Amino acid sequence: MRAVIIIPARFKSTRFPGKPLAKLKGKPMIQWVVELSARAVGIENVYVATDDIRIEQFVKAIGYQVLMTSETCLTGTDRIAEAALKIKADIYVNVQGDEPLISPKDIIKIINHKIDYPNDVINGYTEIRKNEDPKSRNIPKVIFTEEKYLVYMSRQVLPGSKKKVDSKIPYYKQVCIYAFSKEELLSFTNFGRKSYLEQLEDIEILRFLELNKKIRLVKSKADSLAVDIPEDIIKVEAALNDIWNET
Repeated sequence: MRAVIIIPARFKSTRFPGKPLAKLKGKPMIQWVVELSARAVGIENVYVATDDIRIEQFVKAIGYQVLMTSETCLTGTDRIAEAALKIKADIYVNVQGDEPLISPKDIIKIINHKIDYPNDVINGYTEIRKNEDPKSRNIPKVIFTEEKYLVYMSRQVLPGSKKKVDSKIPYYKQVCIYAFSKEELLSFTNFGRKSYLEQLEDIEILRFLELNKKIRLVKSKADSLAVDIPEDIIKVEAALNDIWNET
């Protein structure tokens, strides 16, 4: 089975314009992500999907494959769906371009889960760390069944409690590695619009709930950090020194 990684990269981010080319320790963020992705599946199976010529030119310059997609894509997953029409594969992995701490081992784990559970959408999750605020709206929180199927994902604190404060409640967040079949991607994009909850929460995977699609969550490394806003760069740079020490 061929598994490919497609990294959606948009220049016109609302919260952080130009984010894919923002430098982390002197290297553009998109380069961190493509290099880590290549460690998981090989450079020949890594693609960047973008609608911006600046990103296209940079990705080509560092020797990676890039696909130009339309400017009208509603979400990164819609962009992946468009790119997937041009790539023959069995499994399509969406690795977000703002996750420069993604573990290659986690990518492989999610691919293996997709092989084992071909009828489920696969998504990563991990603990919210002590130095992270569960109330932050930049962190999508996840709740799931005992069998690790997603119940809901929200920017609000989940789960709730009748108690005013309960520090013993473990909180979990989404890690932006997803695995799909081509059929699942086409079903997602053929929905034709953002679903009500997707629009409200600004969390695209919620569209699959409207499609009655099961989403299986896979435990990922606890040190995953996304760059959502410019202020995130400092804390992500502090963690990047250990990336290349993985075996």
